[in-house]
Amino acid sequence: MLALVGCASAPAADPRDPFEPFNRGVDRFNRGVDKSALQPAASAYERDFPRVVRTGVANFFGNLGDPWSAVNSLLQLKLGDAAQDMMRFAVNTFVGLAGVLDIATDAGIERHKQDFGATLAHWGVPAGPYVVLPILGPSTLRDTVALPLDWIGDPLRYLVPVIDRNAVLTGRTVDTRARALAFDPLLDGALDRYTFMRDAYLQYRYSRVYDKVPKGGDLSSSEPDSMREPSR
Repeated sequence: MLALVGCASAPAADPRDPFEPFNRGVDRFNRGVDKSALQPAASAYERDFPRVVRTGVANFFGNLGDPWSAVNSLLQLKLGDAAQDMMRFAVNTFVGLAGVLDIATDAGIERHKQDFGATLAHWGVPAGPYVVLPILGPSTLRDTVALPLDWIGDPLRYLVPVIDRNAVLTGRTVDTRARALAFDPLLDGALDRYTFMRDAYLQYRYSRVYDKVPKGGDLSSSEPDSMREPSR
């Protein structure tokens, strides 16, 4: 994700980020939570568990997301992608030990990760302003509005009892953070960490939603002008 952007410059007014003072405050809060809890837990997880175990955990959680990706591919009328994601889920669940082994990728069945924010974008809903959410981190107004639907589509939401669900969700959070540890030196070395992260996230999200990188790798203009083209 961070490879999509160059060195960050000093903070400046950005039409994509009209809530910048508020977002910076939330970002400081998130960094405090990360430094005190998430980063140490992720570092311990990476240090104490062998790579093969971490890969299996990441595969398991990735497999759980494939059915919701298939639903959103259907909503975007991408029938082939939806079929592949459901085939991935079936193969990995029944042959790959509930998804711990990613047999589908080895078999050449591609993953098409989608969410409801991408579905809204497909049908012409612009991203809107950049938003930093407490704990959850970078987002856009469109993707924030889509979050409740994504939560409904998360199979872990239906795991009972609640204590088990919270434990599994915590494990997923730690696994996700551990896979992002490699980017920490790039963020810490940026001239302005907030701007660097914002530009990186917006370019990453654009490439994910529209299946391409912006012309010249630049998102200096506002999203409604530069990011409205629906995916094809």
